[in-house]
Amino acid sequence: MKLRHIFIATSLVALPVVAQETYENERIMGEDLNGTARYVGMGGALEALGADISTIGTNPAGIGLFRHSTFSISAGPVFKKSGKEFNSGSKTNLSFDQIGLVYSTRTGDNEYINFGFNYHKGKNFNYFLNAANSLNGSSQNTQSYLKGLLGSELNGGFNIDKIEDKDGNKRYYGYFDSQSKQLALTWSQLDYLYWNTMIPDAKNGDKFFYYDASSYDFNRENTGYVGNYDFNSSANFGDRVFLGFTLGIKDVHYNSYSEYREQLSGNSGSVTVQDQRQIVGVGYDVSFGAIVRPVLSSPFRIGAYIKSPTWYELETSNQTVIHNNATSGGTYDHGRVSNSYKFKLWTPWRFGLSLGHTIGNKFAIGVTYEYEDYSSTNTRVNDGTYVDYYYGDIYETSVKDAVMNNHTKGALKGVSTFKVGAEFKPVADLSLRVGYNYVSSKYSANAQKNPSLASLGTSYSSATDFTNWDAINRFTCGIGYRINDFSIDMAYQYSAQNGTFYPFSSMTVEDTKNNKVYKNTPTPTKVENNRGQLLFTLGFHF
Repeated sequence: MKLRHIFIATSLVALPVVAQETYENERIMGEDLNGTARYVGMGGALEALGADISTIGTNPAGIGLFRHSTFSISAGPVFKKSGKEFNSGSKTNLSFDQIGLVYSTRTGDNEYINFGFNYHKGKNFNYFLNAANSLNGSSQNTQSYLKGLLGSELNGGFNIDKIEDKDGNKRYYGYFDSQSKQLALTWSQLDYLYWNTMIPDAKNGDKFFYYDASSYDFNRENTGYVGNYDFNSSANFGDRVFLGFTLGIKDVHYNSYSEYREQLSGNSGSVTVQDQRQIVGVGYDVSFGAIVRPVLSSPFRIGAYIKSPTWYELETSNQTVIHNNATSGGTYDHGRVSNSYKFKLWTPWRFGLSLGHTIGNKFAIGVTYEYEDYSSTNTRVNDGTYVDYYYGDIYETSVKDAVMNNHTKGALKGVSTFKVGAEFKPVADLSLRVGYNYVSSKYSANAQKNPSLASLGTSYSSATDFTNWDAINRFTCGIGYRINDFSIDMAYQYSAQNGTFYPFSSMTVEDTKNNKVYKNTPTPTKVENNRGQLLFTLGFHF
């Protein structure tokens, strides 16, 4: 019989260096199609056409095509198309997406130097994820049990031993091996919860058991955003060559709350894990771009640009609770663990090539191709500080997390983005727009979160779920009207993405001592992340 109503409130032993995990990192990388209504309405394919403030964060040379100063502001509702509402969220949210100013100065005949600032929401995290399926005997607690069976960090697991506190309560921890009192890097926060609630026997704490599950139900609400603040300087040389530079600052606000519930086999009750995670921080990057008109008599343009990695300095924190509602077995009904730490993340380089052409004042078309190699994502471990004695500044130093980076190299891959858009003006002040935007999948075939990595990204993990998302298809259209120095634009975007959700990773462990093979394989669930966006932009030209 379990001991009722005993609550564990603790944090893992603090470690001096920290890093993050591949799937957690992926959440904040990449960008939505967002900005002005003109940019969105044309699928974002303006990197060679330019003269839109949203190109400040892709091809900075696009700002060089402005011949008048411009102010714009954009906002509108975002509609979640699939899934059910969970927690306190709503399927419809009003989003403030962009505000910016370009100041244009003429320096000669067909020559300009322009300066720009723009804020836009680079990523909108607001969405729900719902998944439910059978488990056929596999379970989340079995994953933690099997890691203990492996016996050491070198085997991908840990050696279980207990510590008795001053009140006589036993706490189990996973150590490097049977000869060490160093916590294993493979010992996660979720492992701590299971090994201190369900897995030890209530009558004899030196006996350990795992519990089969028949089904699972998972719900997550994500909120927050990545805000991009871009500062630009660009130039127009003879209306043929345009060059630009952008300094970007990113502001990360990610919040997630999830509930994972397993129904145990044989009417043996259930177990629920509630996980709340927050990621905040800042990042910096730089972009360089150029646009050229190779033929003087033609408006045809070629654009090329490169964006550095975003050098992120982030802090993540979590509060995770387990509710053990099994009808038998286990020592405690409840457990809680919390932690926070700082880490660094360097995203991939981005390369882009774009073509643009206009026909008179009636028609414009743009095409853009971008490439980012997400397998080169660099997870960094904070390993100390550097003191600049001359200026008195203190900097935090870091090194690569080789183990996690190797996992990232196998789990993620290069991503191609293809954009095409067109604009037609039936009359001088009216514009009609249409576009398409495609982003290939980041995930390699058979990629999964690896709970056996000897990395601090594993140690601080508080969830086992992951989703391998497919390609994104975005379809856009828009309309714009200009009245003297004022303009109003509207765009609609429909974004569709499918994915495969896994509540935990597949794991097979051979117990040679007892001549037994354990297989813990979850049932995946197909999920969607489909949404619509209605965007309005007000502009003033002076």
